[in-house]
Amino acid sequence: MTSALKIQDLAIQAKTIAARLHILKFDIFGSIIDETSIEVDHGEPKQVEASNRSGVTVRVWNENGTVGVTSTTDLHPQGLELALKTAYEASYFGIKDHAPDFSPLSTQPLSSIPPENGGNPTSTPIPLLLEQLISAEQALLTAHPAIQGVPYNGIGQRFSDRFYLNSIGSTRTESRFSTTLYLYTKAQQEGKRPRSAGAYRVNPYFEQLDVRGCWEEAASKTIRHLDYEKINSGKYRVVFSPEAFLSLLGAFSNLFNAQNILDHQSLSTPDSLGTQIASPLLTIWDNPLHPENVGRVTFDGEGTPTRSIPLVEGGVLTSFIHSAGTAKRMNTTPTGHANMGAKVTVSPHFFHVQGGQVTQPNNDLNLVENVILIDDLHALHAGVQSLQGSFSLPFDGWLIRHGQPISIESATVAGDFRSLLMGIVYVEPDEKITPGGICPRIWVDDLSITGE
Repeated sequence: MTSALKIQDLAIQAKTIAARLHILKFDIFGSIIDETSIEVDHGEPKQVEASNRSGVTVRVWNENGTVGVTSTTDLHPQGLELALKTAYEASYFGIKDHAPDFSPLSTQPLSSIPPENGGNPTSTPIPLLLEQLISAEQALLTAHPAIQGVPYNGIGQRFSDRFYLNSIGSTRTESRFSTTLYLYTKAQQEGKRPRSAGAYRVNPYFEQLDVRGCWEEAASKTIRHLDYEKINSGKYRVVFSPEAFLSLLGAFSNLFNAQNILDHQSLSTPDSLGTQIASPLLTIWDNPLHPENVGRVTFDGEGTPTRSIPLVEGGVLTSFIHSAGTAKRMNTTPTGHANMGAKVTVSPHFFHVQGGQVTQPNNDLNLVENVILIDDLHALHAGVQSLQGSFSLPFDGWLIRHGQPISIESATVAGDFRSLLMGIVYVEPDEKITPGGICPRIWVDDLSITGE
């Protein structure tokens, strides 16, 4: 892992080289990642991979105020000098309209994150990782006679360092670590279609990874999908699982993305702030510092400190997410969502969709009739038209009949995302923590379902 001391050394080297090259203004963002991953097949190792990779983006401004950008994987003085020199030469070809600049918050203090407790942030030996994955696979294979394999599985560890420094004194660094397990089954019964289901778990510490909970969830979902039925096409009340709603929200995150808005690649406009875009029942925050976010980050690619941002409050669009450039153009403050690159991009960190309503009989899954519960959405890369707001997606789920879930053989859900947001009729009080965010189940009226 890269220490803060090494980053300080890198900053000194960069400033020394820049002075020699007569470069007065520059910044550097980089990351170093160590990763190990394992897959198995019926108790035998299928694939074991280990990698170490690094990447650095260097920006240099010339005396005219235009910027050049280059990238390198070489953090040695020679590599750093070449990157600074190349970026300086490229700066004379840089854009003049809305040229990037330092974030005005790049030297502000970062949020304090308390250290994790109860775990060991050190590398776990591969034999121990392999043992846990084989054990989980075996537990799934014996959970039901129909489960014939776990074709997609894996356990891995990831250690990463991120850093940012610039010529006006900002020096930031942080380390992250995580352990991930995923299991996806294949079940086959005579005369029926194959059925599949999966589950995953993420934890900073291997010792606290919920292996048993992961395979039990995968087994339960698979078994519940075995006795499937066809459903009629039509309009249904639909309940989205936390994972399903978060994946749909991510697919349409251009709603909140200031760069997309300025590029006219969004469902929102600069004038959308303060307008009602969803049911008053819906509140959404982007909170990269949430204690349950395994991938917490305290600064973005421009060195801006991250913080909790209210995106939607009571259905009203209250904030966009910004880089330094978009914030300047829209006369506001950077929010810590920039990604450094040839072009600075903007993306969300960790959604927190909030619930809290009291459950009534007409929104209790144990009592409702003819309601569809969507567990997972598929083919978002192909079935989402993010600039039109439309989607048509196959899904795994159940039809709730007399309070009992009946697996759906094959179906798609289609609609307009803005209409979906306005059609929310219930946000459950119980929130679920997932790697991509925190969310309860979301109930939506009158969505189009097409059966096979």
